[in-house]
Amino acid sequence: MAEERFPGWHGTTIVGIRKGNEVVVAGDGQVSLGQTVIKGTARKVRRLCPGGVREIVAGFAGSTADAFTLLERLEAKLEATPGQLARACVDLAKDWRTDKFLRNLEAMLIVTDGHDLLVLTGAGDVLEPEDGVAAIGSGGNYAKAAALALMDSDLPAEDIARRAMKIASDICVYTNGNLTVERITAP
Repeated sequence: MAEERFPGWHGTTIVGIRKGNEVVVAGDGQVSLGQTVIKGTARKVRRLCPGGVREIVAGFAGSTADAFTLLERLEAKLEATPGQLARACVDLAKDWRTDKFLRNLEAMLIVTDGHDLLVLTGAGDVLEPEDGVAAIGSGGNYAKAAALALMDSDLPAEDIARRAMKIASDICVYTNGNLTVERITAP
């Protein structure tokens, strides 16, 4: 869909790793238009709801404006259902799927409160990975494969995320090594 309306736009890789009692979300900073890097320092991993019942970390891939709209809606859902990330995400996914305006948004989200690690899509999906690894964006499959290979190691979640993103950036031309990494511990 995004390719039809915005041909040539590519960007970002986001990976979420849950290991032990912590979750790390890491994202690169590259946004490309065709074969040109437009920006290398975009920040697509953010903390939401500071001072709330639970702190939330979210990473997004896709249209930045669309992702910010979704993040604002998610924050509103979290305010309505404090401490219930999964419920807020399901409510957002319902709206995203059925609302005439929202269903045209071109983005995906990875969100965590340190306990749940979820992927949200415009198709109405709220997915919790079975293996503790979630990835989205242009290099998402590369980052996920690398992270899965490292999950049995003694490395902590942050090191796995950083190594997975390094591997993805070495393979995917739409992913760079300029990382934003946010860590959150299970409540």
